[in-house]
Amino acid sequence: MKKIITILCLSFMPFYAKGIVTASILPVKYFVEQIAGDTLEVGVMAPSGADPHTYEPRPNQMKMVEKSDLFFAVGMDYERVWIPKFTKSFANLKIIDTAYGIKLKKMEHSHDHEASEHKSDHEDSKGGFDPHIWLDPILVKTMAQNIFSALKAQYPQNAEIYSTNLAKFLQILDELDATIRSEFSNLKNKKFIVYHPSWGYFAERYGLEQIAIEIEGKEPKPADLANLINEAKEEGVKVIFVAPQFSKKSANLIANEVHAKVVEIDQLPKDWLLSMKKTTEAFRQSF
Repeated sequence: MKKIITILCLSFMPFYAKGIVTASILPVKYFVEQIAGDTLEVGVMAPSGADPHTYEPRPNQMKMVEKSDLFFAVGMDYERVWIPKFTKSFANLKIIDTAYGIKLKKMEHSHDHEASEHKSDHEDSKGGFDPHIWLDPILVKTMAQNIFSALKAQYPQNAEIYSTNLAKFLQILDELDATIRSEFSNLKNKKFIVYHPSWGYFAERYGLEQIAIEIEGKEPKPADLANLINEAKEEGVKVIFVAPQFSKKSANLIANEVHAKVVEIDQLPKDWLLSMKKTTEAFRQSF
């Protein structure tokens, strides 16, 4: 009798085992978890502190992708190299473009602040387009819808859970958007300096202007630094923003010249919502 019970239990285990999916970066992992709840195991390719523009997966991560049903992409540079390898090696893996339906803006490089041209083609930053859509709460709503559609199609037995969780998450995003608009409603100076130009969508959404230190992924030349220092002085910049994934050398140099603080904001946070609230407050205090 015990053998029969054991066999029956083992035979039903696959029906109760959680599915596995992988997200390209930590914010996308956060979004997937908000919708999937505890129905899935959600892994991430580029971990905390990694630069997803140049990241190379480790062997254990390749094994994770091999076990995954879905890979949630967002348009980072490393994806252009590795997704073709994933699809070639793992026939059952489905690639989900979380940026589907979003008009991408051109990547801002250094001091070119003219209006960015919008196009529907989904290209990564090396192709000239900015992949940092996850830093705009309104664009995240589209990403969430794309994630929901993929999860519902792959795991229809959980459709009701995903629908309920999506509605809750969309409400959270609307509330965050309203909070940010309120925090920025009376700003006089709306320019900010940041090392890596990852806040373009955020700036455009909330009427700010991003001034990037980095030029096409490289440290600025002395002449560029001099221009940035002059601009920072003219604008009365009090804070230079940096991300943990990038060098602080140029930011510190500019800050010393204009007597500003260097403040770290994470563009790839594990707890996306908390980080966005903290970043909003950091921006507000800097103006």
